[in-house]
This record gives sequence, C-alpha cells and structure tokens, in this order.
Amino acid sequence: MSDTNGPRVLLKRIRVWLAVFIVCLVLSGATAFPLVTELRLAEEALSSWAAPVGDAFPGLAEWMQRVREGTDAADAQYPFLLYGTDWLAFAHLVIAVAFYGPYRDPVRNIWVIEFGMIACVGIIPLALICGPIRDIPFWWSVIDMSFGVFGIVPLLVVRRMIKRLEALQSVGAP
Repeated sequence: MSDTNGPRVLLKRIRVWLAVFIVCLVLSGATAFPLVTELRLAEEALSSWAAPVGDAFPGLAEWMQRVREGTDAADAQYPFLLYGTDWLAFAHLVIAVAFYGPYRDPVRNIWVIEFGMIACVGIIPLALICGPIRDIPFWWSVIDMSFGVFGIVPLLVVRRMIKRLEALQSVGAP
C-alpha cells in the first residue's frame, strides 16, 4: 500500500465496516416496532415450516408461546406497555445516527466507536442481572449477550483501523 493510497483505502474499509454496523443497528431497531406481529409469525413458523427447530428445541417453542401470549395480552389490555419497545427501537435508530460521525470523520469521532464498545460490554451485566429479575430463561440471556459480543467485534476492528489511519495521517501531515 503506497503512502498516498493507504489512508484512502483504509478510510474506505472503515466506512464499509461502519455502514454494515449502521444497517444492523437500524434493522435491529426496526424489528422492535412490529413485535406482536413478529412473535405471532415466529410461533406459527415453529409449528409449521420450522417445526424441526421447535421439535429440537422445545424450550424455544414454549418460550415463544409464552412471550407471544404476554405481548398479545399487553397489546389487547395494556398497549401502553409496548410503547417501551417503541422507545427501544427509537434508541437503536438514534445510536445508528451517531455512527455517522465516525463514518464522516473517523479519527475525530473515534469516541463514538469507543462508546459503542462500552455499550456492547454493558449488555453482559444487564442480561445477567435483569434476565433473572424478569424471569428470562438463561439461554435467552445468552442470546441477548451474544449481541454485545457480535457487536464489539466490528467495533474493535474499526477502532484498530482508525488508529492506523490516525498514524498515517500524522506521518503525512506537514
């Protein structure tokens, strides 16, 4: 990699990683809006075309049924409770917007990457503490914690690339 193309190529790679991360945050947030419908579809799937999965993991099928029944009851009798998942969705969308800063100027906005890494780490204690309090099965908490693990990986990669970009820029600066 030559000195003139190095920073440009690195910047492009950083932006690709960030674009994927932003899209995943947006999709994750957008799926929290139609929660009642999604749970109905998931339960139907586990008893029809995805029945082998439900048969292999009966706890999953039982959990989906329980959660679907709970959201149906909340939707019918206490729809304001589902407003919390609307705010969850909104938070994902707002956080995704924050990552536009490092997309635009990664070196100057590396703090957003580090903030995201802290948030990913914070998922672990949240799931371990709140999961049992809310009667969430441990295996589901493990799934929740995996979002932190899978989320931090691209952020670690991006942070490392930003540090390399910063070094390249300081070498090329007059």
